[in-house]
Amino acid sequence: MSVTTPQTQARTDSRHTTGFLSTRPVWLVGVLATLAGAVVTEAFALVARAAGVPMEAASPGAAEAAEIPVGGFAGGVLFWSVAGIVLAVVLARWAKRPARTFTVTTVVLTALSLAGPAVAPHTATSTQIVLAVSHVVAAAVIIPLVARRLSHVRR
Repeated sequence: MSVTTPQTQARTDSRHTTGFLSTRPVWLVGVLATLAGAVVTEAFALVARAAGVPMEAASPGAAEAAEIPVGGFAGGVLFWSVAGIVLAVVLARWAKRPARTFTVTTVVLTALSLAGPAVAPHTATSTQIVLAVSHVVAAAVIIPLVARRLSHVRR
């Protein structure tokens, strides 16, 4: 007959709730989450491209739209996620509640990022929608993974 004490139960519960990512460095989880976000976002863009959405967009001030190349969505996710990884590492080190702070900050930044596609000149409305949704897709993949890792930061 086995006797379960509160201490052994806590150890057992801890083993079941601690996953692979929760034991890895924050920066590594950020990199892995970014790679996953880039793949999912690029797949979304490829589906939109296959559905006939024109993949041409212009930056503010540009005279005409330029083609968004295959891989462009993934590249954008990789580029902009560097700031998110740095933010996660800094919060893990100094924030009182790093997971909450990261989640709130990155959700607000994602919402602000939607302004870019909304004001893109010389860009079809369907492309603006795909661009905006791609921001949300990337955030929906990356933010929860990094926030979950940050929730395991011990002080």
